[in-house]
Amino acid sequence: MTTAATRPSDRRVSPVFLGILAVSAVTGWATWTGFAAEPGLAVFLFVTSAWIVSLCLHEYAHARTALHGGDISVGAKGYLTLNPMKYTHALLSIVLPVLFVIMGGIGLPGGAVFIERGRIRGRWRHSLISAAGPLTNVLFAVICTAPFWLGALDGVPPAFRFALAFLALLQVTAAILNFLPVPGLDGYGVIEPWLSHAVRRQVEPFAPFGLLFVFALLWVPSVNGVFFDMIDSVLGFLCIEETDTYCGFNLFRFWQGADEFCGV
Repeated sequence: MTTAATRPSDRRVSPVFLGILAVSAVTGWATWTGFAAEPGLAVFLFVTSAWIVSLCLHEYAHARTALHGGDISVGAKGYLTLNPMKYTHALLSIVLPVLFVIMGGIGLPGGAVFIERGRIRGRWRHSLISAAGPLTNVLFAVICTAPFWLGALDGVPPAFRFALAFLALLQVTAAILNFLPVPGLDGYGVIEPWLSHAVRRQVEPFAPFGLLFVFALLWVPSVNGVFFDMIDSVLGFLCIEETDTYCGFNLFRFWQGADEFCGV
């Protein structure tokens, strides 16, 4: 019997995703070569499109892991096509995360896939499905930081270096925030299968507000300071200096004007 998940159209990569990927490639090339008259605009488009690509891959990882775990409904829902419009709501999944990046340089999670958990057997499978998304951000961060910790920056234009550093910061913040054991975030999804039924019922009403709670906490200066000190420590371990991420964020917000300190 053919299921909805086995139809080729359910797994065909979306033209929308391919278009975003193309924008990322073209603007990355423009940033590298200095082709763009305004490097900040090129950096903005490059980082934004690459960030959306990572959001899509994050949600795809959840869906793909769920498919192998037993939820064959993810194909019919369009989750295997990498189409960002399929990951819940365009505003919540794409627009808000991009706004968070613009406002504070923080990679907050945005999209979500609805997994039919009743089809999944075994607590480890449930945990792995939740962990798959943020682990994708970890992999993305490793790729972005590779030129830094491999010492392969010779010949890399400053604008591209700064853009990669800022993109790495977004991936690191997204991974850390996603792994927080807060209801509604992936970190809670990892531990939820191991909690008692009574605890899960008590926590369930708070799940829709988990992301808002985290976002509100980050506006508290003391919490924000501790959080970014931790982020800087992680990036420092990966050989990315604070000046790299600062200049990347400065270029990204090109409408504010370039900082002469960055020399681009």
